[in-house]
Amino acid sequence: MVTINELIDQIPVRHNLTSGIMLLGVVQNIFISLIMLLKSKGNPPLKYLALAILFGAIIFLDVYVCYTGLMKHVLFLNDSTEPLVLLLGPMIYFSIYGFLKRRHISLKQGWWHFVLPVGYFMSQIPFYLAPLSVKLNAYLGAYFNDFPTANVTENFNYSYHFFKDIFDWLILISLLTYTILSMILVREEHARITQNASTGNYAKYIFTRNSALILCFFFLLVFCVFYIYDDDKGDQYIAIFETVVAFATTYIIVSESRFFDKSWVADKYETLGKPTKQISFKEIETFVDTEEYVLSINASLNDLAGRLQMHPNQISKAINLGFGSNFNSYINSKRIALAKHRLIDAQYNHLTIEAIGASVGFKSKSAFYNAFKKEIGSSPSKFQKTIYPKL
Repeated sequence: MVTINELIDQIPVRHNLTSGIMLLGVVQNIFISLIMLLKSKGNPPLKYLALAILFGAIIFLDVYVCYTGLMKHVLFLNDSTEPLVLLLGPMIYFSIYGFLKRRHISLKQGWWHFVLPVGYFMSQIPFYLAPLSVKLNAYLGAYFNDFPTANVTENFNYSYHFFKDIFDWLILISLLTYTILSMILVREEHARITQNASTGNYAKYIFTRNSALILCFFFLLVFCVFYIYDDDKGDQYIAIFETVVAFATTYIIVSESRFFDKSWVADKYETLGKPTKQISFKEIETFVDTEEYVLSINASLNDLAGRLQMHPNQISKAINLGFGSNFNSYINSKRIALAKHRLIDAQYNHLTIEAIGASVGFKSKSAFYNAFKKEIGSSPSKFQKTIYPKL
């Protein structure tokens, strides 16, 4: 009679390009999620996104261990990450909701989103407490169904199998539901931006829209994998997709970092001392609006600091805290708001679009167009035509 240890020993361990890509994605997702969690104090939407990425990392670490055969060393953990899969949709939806609605969903408000994952977890407790032979057979059935299986006592209760057998459907229903809910939020935000010609954070809208699209692609990929492959044999393709998403997310985070702003680099090397004089964002706002500072093509962090007799570091810090972004974004936001008004004001009909850009402080047509599109989501001419179609 073959012992359970002999059955475990027959499981091969494999390492190849696919497993390497999966492991790379797992490590990168863990790194990103931990950074986000450290930076998410007072920012629930960011925390939800970080948790979604962390859950994904844990899930695909499980996929990696199963694919390589290393699960033979931790069989007691087999299928233990399944409830986390049902949490991915809610976490991403909570994140998108918080970013777009500017308020977060509390546990009291959104408890029902956790009914499915918690319910599934409860239904699988008999499996989690099952003897190792049961978990070994479950793993062999998913990845090595031509291998002999272990003996299990006849009186073992397999009632948990009802929900495990429909787990794939539960995943698809969950992902589809939260993809639709997320798309609805994004569509509402797009309508708000278009109708109100909002000068809000368009970059945040783009990020959440892309997050919803990734969730949609993820659903389609999972559907295709479940349709083509039996059991868990195609999970590695989903893991590879997550690796691509992990590095794309890293690129977005790094590219949006203020570290690459020239003004930030300059701030760090302009002084070795610690400035003691303080200034509030409200005081800066008052000066900028009163003096029509944004109209000056020479507007810069150092120039504004000189006029206010403050150190540039203090100006930069106040703007970051009060406006939520850097000096250039703050000035451009005000210039674009003024340009929008002039583009539809009959008093400025005699000016070309380029001239209007110059009138609000932009040094070149390209600088105006790039800033306008980043802030509003469309070019100045397209914006103008949405107001006056016959222009």
